[in-house]
Amino acid sequence: MPLRKPNSRKPVRKARGRIVLVLGGAASGKSENALRIAGPRGPRAFVATGQGLDEEMAMRIARHRATRSADWETVEEPLEVEAWFAKHGLQYRTILFDCVTLWLSNLIEAGTNEAAIHMRVEALLKSMQAASARVVIVSNELGMGLVPADACTRGFRDLAGRVNQLIAGIADEVHLVVTGIPIRLK
Repeated sequence: MPLRKPNSRKPVRKARGRIVLVLGGAASGKSENALRIAGPRGPRAFVATGQGLDEEMAMRIARHRATRSADWETVEEPLEVEAWFAKHGLQYRTILFDCVTLWLSNLIEAGTNEAAIHMRVEALLKSMQAASARVVIVSNELGMGLVPADACTRGFRDLAGRVNQLIAGIADEVHLVVTGIPIRLK
């Protein structure tokens, strides 16, 4: 009996994208470095969590938008980031999410408790891992400054730190930006 050749076809698997976390303090250059890391591969989406609720914030958002080329599709999603990734994550080659700490702040302002926030972060990370895109995540590193004077602010700083640790744990790369200079941590 002749030997049969094994089926040489390999199952088609969706390529897993890369997850890159970019951390830094306020005005450290983290968003600019995240854009550089994201690169030119399109289609590209910029998922923005900031809301222009006052004149100064609206000006910040406009400055950020001006730093991106026209081929970025801007998605303004202050709250339902994990739902957006679950629905649209496979449509892009590059997704930049800016930023985690504003998203957390928005969730708290909307009355979301910490346990629900952790569940939403877990859902977000699963959706990001399922995307075939390069996902670049921007977040503030809040734990390197003074200890805040009030319990609410200390609680937010600690929550942001724990969320950053979760993201860094699954990220393929982690960068810290200090005074515009990126330092690769992972």
